Amino acid sequence: MKLYDTLSRRKREFKPTGDRVKMYVCGITPYAPTHIGHAMSYVVFDVLHRYLESRGYQVDYVQNFTDVDDKAIQRAQERGVPVEELVQEYIDDYLRVMDALNVLRADRYPRATEEIPRMIEVVQALVEKGYAYATDGDVYFRVRRFEGYGQLSGRSPDELMAGARIEVGERKEDPLDFALWKASKPGEPSWESPWGLGRPGWHIECSAMSTKYLGETLDIHGGGQDLVFPHHENEIAQSEAYTGKHPFARFWMHNGLLQLGEEKMSKSLGNLVTVAEALERHSPDAWRLFFLGSHYRSPLVYTEENLIATERGAERLRNALIETPDSRGVKLECEEFRRRFIEAMDDDLNTPQAIAALFDLAREINRGRDEGMPVGEAQEALRELGGVLGLAFQEGPQRGPQVEALVELGKEMAGGLRTAGEEELADDMEGRLVMVVLADEGRDAAVKLLADARERLRKARRYGLADRIRSRLAELGVQVEDTAQGPRWRYRPS
Repeated sequence: MKLYDTLSRRKREFKPTGDRVKMYVCGITPYAPTHIGHAMSYVVFDVLHRYLESRGYQVDYVQNFTDVDDKAIQRAQERGVPVEELVQEYIDDYLRVMDALNVLRADRYPRATEEIPRMIEVVQALVEKGYAYATDGDVYFRVRRFEGYGQLSGRSPDELMAGARIEVGERKEDPLDFALWKASKPGEPSWESPWGLGRPGWHIECSAMSTKYLGETLDIHGGGQDLVFPHHENEIAQSEAYTGKHPFARFWMHNGLLQLGEEKMSKSLGNLVTVAEALERHSPDAWRLFFLGSHYRSPLVYTEENLIATERGAERLRNALIETPDSRGVKLECEEFRRRFIEAMDDDLNTPQAIAALFDLAREINRGRDEGMPVGEAQEALRELGGVLGLAFQEGPQRGPQVEALVELGKEMAGGLRTAGEEELADDMEGRLVMVVLADEGRDAAVKLLADARERLRKARRYGLADRIRSRLAELGVQVEDTAQGPRWRYRPS
């Protein structure tokens, strides 16, 4: 398995330092709803997490919450609520929508405010070693004291000096120096420290938390490409200065950024689509296929047309998993598709090629099913490999106009069944309709309900009602086929 390392700028064979993979991914600053730019990053690292475990590795996965920050403080002041209340609201939002996207939980979610003593310990050690200095309650890191600064971003301190500046009130020795600890300001959260009341700088949080929970050397450190400089550059400097060990992280992995038009999608720019809004439009599987349809290191442009296309792709994969009666004959082989999938994933998480293998397998399943071949083993392979990408093969929780039309058709059919004397079938249909509505199960559940009812009518020789269901389903874009192995249904391309 090879992964691209941002620091060395090449793919290298991945092997953990011990019996567990130590992975740290920078988390959100919870001051606004989680948006799909966040989702893209955390889906990518979720897939890495899943794939490592599928290859037999045990993963210690830590992701932080920066729950004290200038933007969070400002937003809380604007809303007139405590900072703690604001950040808890958006942490809950993040976890809720990540669950909805089928993102596995990290092993730990340390919060900056709960790790202040550890941060003070690290800052004190840096001061004692001469890498940091205190002035008027602030503590800064001496960038030029650390040899190799700029190695991650590929820029030397002299090159970086052109864009450096000293803000009003700062007492830096050098414009390049960055804050490890900030003196408190009126109305802001603050903690006691050797330098007076204050709060930690942004960069020190991740160094303190990652080394506390994963040790002095990480196997993988991840985040978006917008974190390469200054955040991750500063993490390397302060972490290696603190521990005296190199490298701080053996692999630095950065995902490309999601764009809306020409701009990066971000909370600060205000050009975002929240994950909650996104899941009202399309299924979690469609979003995952969209994020993973391009290589994780490439930028990705969001358009509604792209999501419509990936939703259709998700439908094709789900359709390949529709259960069919047992068949006889030569079973459909799937090992070639498994090999292709693993080779793609081993090549720096090449998810576009892995997804292509899944679609080819789905096409073969459909072909084999049409020819009466046993496809159960191939379907299990599709579920297994798709699961590595976090696909649940379920329609999203939203019930759009088409689902409502299917539910109305179900109610109409239940009435027709009663008129025809099929009381038991009508009761069953109505009971299952209630479950579809209450559970908000979506289009697949509604179609399956009607297809099952139609098959029962055919077996009862109620061909008129069965044909009526088939015709109405066709009007709603669902094609039902009667085969020697039993009925099959699929969505017609719109």
